[in-house]
Amino acid sequence: MRFGVWVRLCEAAGVAPGEPGVLQVRREVGLVEYPRGRSAMILYTAADDLRGACERLAAQAGGMAWLVRWNRDPVGDPAGTVDRLIAEFVERFGMKPEWTPEWSPEWSPE
Repeated sequence: MRFGVWVRLCEAAGVAPGEPGVLQVRREVGLVEYPRGRSAMILYTAADDLRGACERLAAQAGGMAWLVRWNRDPVGDPAGTVDRLIAEFVERFGMKPEWTPEWSPEWSPE
C-alpha cells in the first residue's frame, strides 16, 4: 500500500477524500521512544470516511503539531491493512504506536 503526502492535521479535512481508507498519523516534531527505537508515528487507523476522521481527530487533538496522510490507492480491507501495519510496527519497534501524553487513547475515527 502506498500513502500520499503528509499534510498538517489542522488542514487535512480540507483535502482528504470522503471515502474509506487508512490514516497514518505522526508527530510533526520530535520522536516517541519505543522499546526498540524511536519513531514519530503515533497512530494507524481505518475509517469509513477519511475526511470525517480527519475532522474529528483535528477537533480532539487541540492544535497538536501532527501530520497525517492516507492511502493513495483504494484499499479493499482498511481494517485488515491497519492490523498488518500495526503488526509490522510492533515487530520493528516493540510495541504499538503510542499517542503523546497530551492525547486521549479513547479517540475513535468513527
